[in-house]
Amino acid sequence: MFFGKKNTRQNSQIDSLIGSGTEIHGDVHFKDGLHIDGVVKGNVVAEGDTSMLTMSEEGRIEGEVRVHNLVLNGEVRGDVHASEHIELAPAARVTGNVYYNLIEMAMGAEVNGNLVHKADTSASTATSLPETDAGLAADGG
Repeated sequence: MFFGKKNTRQNSQIDSLIGSGTEIHGDVHFKDGLHIDGVVKGNVVAEGDTSMLTMSEEGRIEGEVRVHNLVLNGEVRGDVHASEHIELAPAARVTGNVYYNLIEMAMGAEVNGNLVHKADTSASTATSLPETDAGLAADGG
């Protein structure tokens, strides 16, 4: 019942599941939706603009995560890159840096690393001066 607030998150269908008794050694590349209840020892990389990764409290990733949207309630040992939205649920544990555009963090979620906001790159490059111009302005010449 919140008027004027748009849901910027794309709702992707879960196409793939890594079950609780499964352990994968190696990188996982996926499109659309992936849900992890098991263990991935490798990087998890999304392909496509509407990708969604969800992980339950039993899930664990030992590697880097690069996705558009993420709902995390398990453990990640590595850096997390979420270009659109990340939701850290109460049992979420991240040992590494979290790079995000929009973040939601529940009480009890834990990040042992840096939270780094990554805004839209086109907006940030338009407002920054090139390094040579900034040096000239500082020197007065």
